[in-house]
Amino acid sequence: MAMFRLNSIGFCAHYSREGDQAFNVAFRIAKSRNLQLNIFHFMEDPYDPESCPPSNLDERELEKFILERERDLRFYYDSRLEDYVDVGFRLCENNEWTELHRCLVKREFDVLVLCNPHDDATFVGKPLPVFANSFVSPVILVGPKPEEYLLNRQAAMLVDRLGLENMEWRVVDSVLAAV
Repeated sequence: MAMFRLNSIGFCAHYSREGDQAFNVAFRIAKSRNLQLNIFHFMEDPYDPESCPPSNLDERELEKFILERERDLRFYYDSRLEDYVDVGFRLCENNEWTELHRCLVKREFDVLVLCNPHDDATFVGKPLPVFANSFVSPVILVGPKPEEYLLNRQAAMLVDRLGLENMEWRVVDSVLAAV
């Protein structure tokens, strides 16, 4: 039987208390397992179904907008990364799941960590548990309460390798079945 190899953790940036909790989980896993941590951010907020990219910008203005977003992202997470340097930042051009799937295919992450800011939160237009359940890679949802973890089946099979075996967590299927 082939062993699933963990090389990198993906985290989708979310500027909130819950996003910080999810970042802490992704960072703790990456640092304790000596894995690459890739932080993704988006032109459109994947948590906000109403979000739209700026449409009235010319090419130069769009480039400036992207650079400002990148700078803000790096400043936000830089102090939280301590001296850890195995970190990458990636702008996703659109907020569809296909963009993250491309990153998965390019091996930019093996496990995806997302914050769950509230019980009715969506991600790329789907309720978060539905997204996690349907995504092909291991997904960990963190929140909305601190230390609240929902894992899809793929992530649940890796609990011991992620350092979550002593944490309280539930499988996304159990949440979806209760609905």
